[in-house]
Amino acid sequence: MSEWKPKRFWTNSTVVEADGGFTVELDGRRVKTPAKAGLIVPTQAMAQAIAEEWDAQEGEVDPGTMPFTRSANAAIDKVRIQHAEVADMLAAYGDSDLLCYRASHPQELVTRQDEQWSPALDWAAENLGARLKPVSGVVHEPQSREVLDVLSSQVHALGPFHLAAFHDLVSLSGSLILGFAAARNWREADEIWRISRVDELWQEEQWGADDEASEHAEIKRQSFLHAKRFFDVSG
Repeated sequence: MSEWKPKRFWTNSTVVEADGGFTVELDGRRVKTPAKAGLIVPTQAMAQAIAEEWDAQEGEVDPGTMPFTRSANAAIDKVRIQHAEVADMLAAYGDSDLLCYRASHPQELVTRQDEQWSPALDWAAENLGARLKPVSGVVHEPQSREVLDVLSSQVHALGPFHLAAFHDLVSLSGSLILGFAAARNWREADEIWRISRVDELWQEEQWGADDEASEHAEIKRQSFLHAKRFFDVSG
């Protein structure tokens, strides 16, 4: 949507039923995706969120202020068409999951990682049927193929709208397990985001925060929280 910035031409944004789902009409004209597909979403709640974004536009349409619209466009124009490829890419995070690569020192960081990351791995073992094994250091050690297949099957089972949200939950956190944990309400999304940043937060405590890095991290945090909201309204 980066080059798609028409002027506002409509007065009313309304949600209507369409083809087994819901869409948004602007003065009776149905919204389309950048690829010209119908913007048909699975739930009324999602359509309402999209309608509110369109209704909030003044003058030139700013896609940067329309996260639900952007996510729905991605689900329809990209994820739906490349579902298997996207699912495979996300499932591959399980073999190098953030939670499995632990520091060997200093002890304070080792302890903090264990306290915050091991409960997530325990949750996954109980709720996803998949026990990933942590290692010390950054050298890759492959996980069990059987465990990875269990996780992969659950990624592939997600529909295109859920998968679009899941993509951001996983890629932003760097963890397939934390992506599932957020999607399945293990803990509040903001807490899960902080768990994904154990290393960065520890570094900030030692050396102080960098303003530019903090600003970038906040943008990622907001994107992660939006992905959780989009996942929830996908039905």
